[in-house]
Amino acid sequence: MSIAAWPTTERPREKLIARGPQALSDAELLAIFLRTGSPKHSAIEIAGQLLTQFGGLAPLLHASRRDFVSLHGLGDAKYAMLQAIQEISRRSMLEALQRSSALTSPEKTRGYLKNILAHQPREIFWALFLDSQHQVIASEALAHGTIDSASIYPREVLKASLSHNAAALIFAHNHPSGSLTPSQADQDITRKLQEVLAMVDIRVLDHIIVGGNRTVSMAELGLI
Repeated sequence: MSIAAWPTTERPREKLIARGPQALSDAELLAIFLRTGSPKHSAIEIAGQLLTQFGGLAPLLHASRRDFVSLHGLGDAKYAMLQAIQEISRRSMLEALQRSSALTSPEKTRGYLKNILAHQPREIFWALFLDSQHQVIASEALAHGTIDSASIYPREVLKASLSHNAAALIFAHNHPSGSLTPSQADQDITRKLQEVLAMVDIRVLDHIIVGGNRTVSMAELGLI
């Protein structure tokens, strides 16, 4: 039975308008995004199949273009829409973070970094550039790949920090394995960056490690 034949109160779009998005299941929310089903399956059935195949909303949202468009006739248009939705979410979170202090809003800071890094298939080294009030000036990736002294260039980090007129930084990177344990390489590169940035009075406040949907602070571990 197509969704159009359902009782009005049970159709995802009408249900969202009447009761709010929090009242919908993951499959119902995804069905609104898909808009239409196929001759054999409703949009909710296809949504359920996608969630099962990818293992949930988060893996689906971070699926590669090749994996996404290969299923159920999902093409580049829907992939582009999904990427746009993600970027809107990230920018909204960054705007909220920029209106507060990164140190006094640790949950916002970690939530934003998790949104960016949690489901990346390879390591990404990220930086939040802060002013003297610890408000975020800029947010950007500094390196991709294994995090060690060969992939992170202190002079490039220093150059970016000066270009943003930053007074402090918070670093972050992900462990695709899900481990939250800072490696020796993590500690070494953090120490090296601290030394280089200290020469121009720029402080490293923290280095957040993201593993799966969890985070750990090297500052809280006493490693900074």
